[in-house]
Amino acid sequence: MSLYDIPLRTLTGDPTSLAEYRGMAVLVVNVASQCGLTPQYTGLERLQKQYADRGFTVLGVPCNQFGGQEPGSAEEIGSFCSANYGVTFPMLEKTDVNGEQRHPLYVELTRASDDEATSGDVQWNFEKFLISPAGDVVARIRPRTEPEAPVVVALIEGQLPA
Repeated sequence: MSLYDIPLRTLTGDPTSLAEYRGMAVLVVNVASQCGLTPQYTGLERLQKQYADRGFTVLGVPCNQFGGQEPGSAEEIGSFCSANYGVTFPMLEKTDVNGEQRHPLYVELTRASDDEATSGDVQWNFEKFLISPAGDVVARIRPRTEPEAPVVVALIEGQLPA
């Protein structure tokens, strides 16, 4: 199954899929509002603003599986992100990224290995997966790596459509 074929829902509950972003570089990030890594929203939003007009988007995926750090409703999550971080990038509905109820998107994403050749479960909030314009997972970036770290920026720039 192609990543583009997996049914998704926006934070507001509307049906969508990654096919909407075909031809773009997409950074999929499982996010949380009450995590020590939550300030990464700032860097994610800066990446969105810097590269959006060059065929790139961040795609936020709220997840409450790590310490219950995303307990809010869709409306609360949206309000938090907007009010505290000015988030303009698209957000999906709250999603399980690990376990028996792992969303099909994350079944596919977690097959990808990080720079130490480790695949499998998402480690924590703010794990990042870079999807190429062709729909392939080309990088897996662990949670503590800041969104604007030089390695992440280089990976993104290497995937921007010509």
